[in-house]
Amino acid sequence: MRALIFDFDGLLVDTEASAFRAWRQVLAGYGADLPLPVWQAVIGGQSSVAAVLSHLEHAVGTVDREAVVARWRDTNRAFAARMPLRDGVGEFLSAARADGLRLAVASGATRDWVSEHLDRVGVSGHFAVVSALDGHRPKPAPDVYLAALDALGVPASDAMAFEDSPTGVAAAVAAGLRCVAVPNEVTSGLAFPGAERVLPSFVAVTPGDIAHDRSKCHRH
Repeated sequence: MRALIFDFDGLLVDTEASAFRAWRQVLAGYGADLPLPVWQAVIGGQSSVAAVLSHLEHAVGTVDREAVVARWRDTNRAFAARMPLRDGVGEFLSAARADGLRLAVASGATRDWVSEHLDRVGVSGHFAVVSALDGHRPKPAPDVYLAALDALGVPASDAMAFEDSPTGVAAAVAAGLRCVAVPNEVTSGLAFPGAERVLPSFVAVTPGDIAHDRSKCHRH
């Protein structure tokens, strides 16, 4: 193993949870709720906004969609700006670098969003490559992973992906990568077909464990 490739939203920083909470707050202003299963069904792809808007209109009738989305973006940005690294992530990234592994991000978000938050939580220096949505098809298409592998100069057989959503796992597998799922607050309990292992967090696990000690993880 020569490289590790990480999703960003929900994996390194739990911005999936903050996005969900922001949607719930916005919809509450319209007298509607957003059940967790509705959000779980669209996590990791680019259809989440359209799905939530459809859910809202089904509940309350036609709304000014642009105004709803603008309100959510402002609320989500405020929530996300307070989100720390997930537990164990900093130590895991440092250990991977110490082991001589090259690190990349392959995100379904835009580069400005990813770069802003990597800088904010102080881990941008760990990553040799940031592959973001800009110019690529969204996950579950493998584009951002293929671009990351190309930029790293590493074949898929020599890398491992980490994801927090079924859609993300599908993208990694489609790129030929082995993938470890590390669910977050809102994806915990979902099925992760294609994931080689499912971990509860990055706490008390090392890159060496991932590569060599299958007993520390379980198959899903």
